[in-house]
Amino acid sequence: SMLATSDKLIDGFNQQVGNEMGASMQYISIASFFMGQSLTGLARFFYAQADEERDHAMRFVRFVVDSGSTLRILAIPAPQSGFESAQEAVALALAWEKEVTEQIYKLVETGREDRNFMAERFLDWFVNEQYEEVTNMSELLDVVKRAGEGNLLAVEEFLTREGKVAPAPQEQA
Repeated sequence: SMLATSDKLIDGFNQQVGNEMGASMQYISIASFFMGQSLTGLARFFYAQADEERDHAMRFVRFVVDSGSTLRILAIPAPQSGFESAQEAVALALAWEKEVTEQIYKLVETGREDRNFMAERFLDWFVNEQYEEVTNMSELLDVVKRAGEGNLLAVEEFLTREGKVAPAPQEQA
């Protein structure tokens, strides 16, 4: 293939496919927790996040395949299920986004070591995306804390007002 990519970088990208898929499953788990409480706005927000993480995984899949390398998806640990509170669920999501950000930064470092400018350009998108995800999740956690567990409907109103979730369609899940 025209894209010479080091084994170390491809190993990292393969690992990241699993990390992003793991994030997707964690968000499905969180969305389901909110669905169980009829908090459909929060559920929709996290189902949408789950779709986004799967899309991130597929970007890495395409890069690995396009570089002529072998895709190896590793075992993905089971996500946490069941939460004590909305705050715990959202705090977990924020911690996860911070972790993914660190994973992306490590991949950027590997790309730099390899002088793989194609990979660096590819990862630029993720650096920006992670900045946004961490910012959004921090903001959501602040709003959840401020509202308190007894007033999560206010959080749902916030999500709709800020355009972070579409108004309710027919629920699919």
